[in-house]
Amino acid sequence: MSFYINNTNPNRPGPLSGNPMNGICEKVLIETTKVFDACVSQTTETGIILPVTSFNPASPALPLTYISAQNQIGSDVTVTDIVIDRLEQTPNYANVTMTITIPLTVTYRDANGVIGTGTSSITINKSTVLFVPQPSMSPIDIIANAAFSSTIGSYTAENTFTVTGCLQIVIKVTAVVDLLIPSYGYPVIPPCQACQNCNVCPGVGDLPLYPTATNSNTINVTRV
Repeated sequence: MSFYINNTNPNRPGPLSGNPMNGICEKVLIETTKVFDACVSQTTETGIILPVTSFNPASPALPLTYISAQNQIGSDVTVTDIVIDRLEQTPNYANVTMTITIPLTVTYRDANGVIGTGTSSITINKSTVLFVPQPSMSPIDIIANAAFSSTIGSYTAENTFTVTGCLQIVIKVTAVVDLLIPSYGYPVIPPCQACQNCNVCPGVGDLPLYPTATNSNTINVTRV
């Protein structure tokens, strides 16, 4: 059993049915990353020069024949040289410029027909208008996710390819904040499987999954 297999308990994640207000029992303060604005860019990039290092296997026989280049989704994409130029008429919006560097894995075939891989990166300068909140104690961050894929390229210099590829970038304006949200309380977590003739661990089986905080009363304190 899991949250979604043979589980009809109402205290579980999943689609809402009926009145979504039913079951809300508290307001919860959570620390999370809030996305204030985001945009997506899809382009075809040509003439990208990819110097390749960290060959596997090492010391391939030259020249190399290009096969493909792509990044691993979720790999670290770095955003540097961020400039936030607020628009005079609408100061909550700004022209945001940045440099985005995306690590790539390049696949090739060497002169002996051995297929190998190496590492490289693509650096893109981007500029876009985004909603950027005013400065506060919680710093604003500009982050990016990216996907790059290429199967067109040629070997143009020692350990270097020139390629054409498709690039998709998602840029976000974020900040780590405390949010007060309505909650249905803790979920009921079902057992992974029926436990038959199990040895109960003394003291452990009686522990609740989550801490309990039932006292929601406020107190008045005289400020000095």
